Amino acid sequence: MPEMTNIPTEPRTPDPLFHADSGAVRFWVPIGDGRFVGATISKETLHYRFQASLDGSDAVRTYAAHQEEIDGAVRRRLAGGSIEPIMLREYDVKRH
Repeated sequence: MPEMTNIPTEPRTPDPLFHADSGAVRFWVPIGDGRFVGATISKETLHYRFQASLDGSDAVRTYAAHQEEIDGAVRRRLAGGSIEPIMLREYDVKRH
């Protein structure tokens, strides 16, 4: 019988998705130790901050294009005491 090898793998971040009923992208941000925190950003916030389509048709693509900045906003909110799920607002991703 072949010997099984235990190869440790890094946990994979779940893929972001557009939730049509809430009009928001749901996504998960790695926070260390293999854990992730859930967050959302509305199609309106993506539109007004990043010029995404207001109908949400490119919401996930817009999130992916600005993921570093958006994930950073989630980490700032966590550091400020917010609890999961983090719901980002325009203020959280405003231009500095």
